[in-house]
Order: sequence, then structure tokens, then C-alpha cells
Amino acid sequence: MILAEDETDLVYHIVCSRDRQDGQPADDLRPLSLSWFISDESSPRIEEMPARYRQVFAHTSEFSRDAIGHESEIINEARSLIDESTVSDIPAGARDIDHAFRAADWLAIYFQNRFLSVLRGTHFLALLMGLMYILYSDLVALRIFLVAFVVFFVFAAAVHKYAGKKSWHRKYLDYRALAEGLRVQFYWAAAGVTSGVVAKFAHDNFLQMQDSDLGWIRNVMRVAGMECNASPNKDKSGLDLAIREWIGDRSSGQLGYYRKKVAEKISRNRRTDRFATIVLWVSVVAFALFVFATDDIANSARGPIVILMGVLLLFFGVRQSYAFSIADFELIKQYEFMHRTFSRAYQRIERSTDDDERRRVLRLLGETALEEHAEWILMHRERSVDNGELWRMSG
Repeated sequence: MILAEDETDLVYHIVCSRDRQDGQPADDLRPLSLSWFISDESSPRIEEMPARYRQVFAHTSEFSRDAIGHESEIINEARSLIDESTVSDIPAGARDIDHAFRAADWLAIYFQNRFLSVLRGTHFLALLMGLMYILYSDLVALRIFLVAFVVFFVFAAAVHKYAGKKSWHRKYLDYRALAEGLRVQFYWAAAGVTSGVVAKFAHDNFLQMQDSDLGWIRNVMRVAGMECNASPNKDKSGLDLAIREWIGDRSSGQLGYYRKKVAEKISRNRRTDRFATIVLWVSVVAFALFVFATDDIANSARGPIVILMGVLLLFFGVRQSYAFSIADFELIKQYEFMHRTFSRAYQRIERSTDDDERRRVLRLLGETALEEHAEWILMHRERSVDNGELWRMSG
């Protein structure tokens, strides 16, 4: 049991008594009056729906509108968790989960591409702003450089505001969290993993300790998995499929995915570190030149060296800001942890011959994956670039 808010406690009450004399309602109620019931001991009955519930319904409707608006692209382009070789091993209800997954996964990629385009664009504009400032302050004090600086900032701020109005960042994060939650739910359904409690779904705690706005994700998962939760699959072929397709090996499944992502993130982080080393050594050489060179040489080289140092530091600062915005360094640790987790699950399942034990391992693995997705969305929510960050980068 947890003490977080539960978005499933909302009840719409239409007063319509049938078991009292003449069908009259209780003394404090009027026939056909309307109210909302929530789990609040001090005021359980209210006339207006609480804002947190309206937000949940609003985001659920938004997801439905986005899925309908891109229906043809989702049908033609979206990835499925079911293929021809596995279709016979999938319980009927899992198709509903896969249908929701395909929409969430495609939309997450769609809005991720738009968010990353804005992120790269604003960082590039911040780089141009910094270059204009360096040219004005260290090369030639022309007014055109200041005008260009202001134009680049206004354009970057406008692009950032437009993306914020369209909620590209939030949608990318929410839909990715939903897709990864549905992935876990799909393989749990295929393997017959349950919560052990008839009235509780296996994924009910997903994101419950985080922002209440994310409750809509659990609602979508509940609806998608209704049939599988009501009638769990006990076919061994579904269990084998979940182990083979979900956990996978070095080149497939989540094991292959996290191994590849760890290598990619480490390689990108090394490039950033090499760039930092280059900037450091250029700075050392520049300072050494000023210290040991003659006054004539130092005076003649001062201008170009100062400009070079400013440009290198600007490039490095913008690169560091971009790496922070996409959480490059933090994701290395997160992906390494998940790779170790899936590796241990694979080893335990390989040693076990008991199907119930294998399902217990899959349940623990899924719960760990859901916790990792919750941490992922919260980490990325805090890393949106604002106008103040644009000024800092360009400076």
C-alpha cells in the first residue's frame, strides 16, 4: 500500500434512489442532483471535478487526438511487438496492448524528432549569438553584429515558445513513458505475469509516486490490458516468447538494446571529453605564449588568440549545454544499470526450470524497468532549455 493519490477513486454520482420509500433520496440529497465522489474524508462530495483529474482526462484525450490525427502514418510506419512468427503465441487481449504501444511509440518518436530539432536549433542560434558578441567585442565594433545578436535571440526565443505551446517536449516524454510501460505490460500479458491480487493490475504503481499529471498513462494501460488482466495467459509458449523477445541476447531484445546504447553514449561522452582536452591545451599554450613570449610577439598575437579562445570556449559551452539537456552522462549510468539488470534476469531464468519462478523473475524485471522509466521521465522533464539558458550559452 502507498499513500500517493489514486486517480481511480473518482465517482460521478447521479442521485436516483430506488430502495427508499417513494424513491426519495437521503435527507441531504436532491433527486437527479449531480456531484463527484473522491477519497477525501473531509469533503468527499464536491460539485466540480478537481483540477488534477481534469488534467488526467485532458492528457488522455490529447493522446487519442494525436493518435487519430496520425492514424495513417501509425498504421504504415509504427513498430509492432507482434510479428508473423510470434502471432500464434500471443493471447488475444495482448493485441489491444500492442495497438496502444504502436500508437504511443510512433508518436513518441514523432515528437522526439521535433523536440530535438528545436533543441539543436536553439543551441545553434545560441552559438551564433556568441559569435556575434565575440566579433563585436574583440574584432570590429560594428552595429550589425549587435543587431544580428538580437535577431538570433528573438528567433530562438520564438522557436522555443512555439515548441512549448505545442507541448512537443512533454508529449515526447509522456508518450515514450507510455510506450515503455506498454512494452512491459505486453510481455507480462504474454507470459501470464499478474499482481497476485484480482482487483489490482501488475502496473498500478507505475509513476504513482511521481507527478499526478502522469496518472493518465496508467489509465491507458488499464484499458489496454483489461482482457489480459481479467484472464491471464498460462500458455508456456507465451512465457518463452517474453523471455526470447523481451530479454533477448547480445544482439536482440532489451539486452541488445541497452548494450548498444551504452556503447553509443560512452562514445559520445568521450568525444566531448576530447574536445574539453583540446580546449584545455589550447588555453595552456595561449597563456604560455603571453608569459614567455616577447612583448612584441605577445601584443601582436593577443587579438587572434583571444578570439580563438573565446570561440573554443563558446563551442565547448554550447556542446556541454546540449549534452546536459539530453542527459548524456546520466543515461550512461542508467543504461549500464538496466543492462546489468536484464543480464541477471537472463542468468536466473536460464538456471530455472520452474515456470512460476520464471514468471516471478519477469515480474521483478518489469517492476525495475518501470521504475527506470519513471526516473527517466523525471530527469528529462527538468532539462528543458529556457530563454535564460540561451543567454548563458551565448555568453
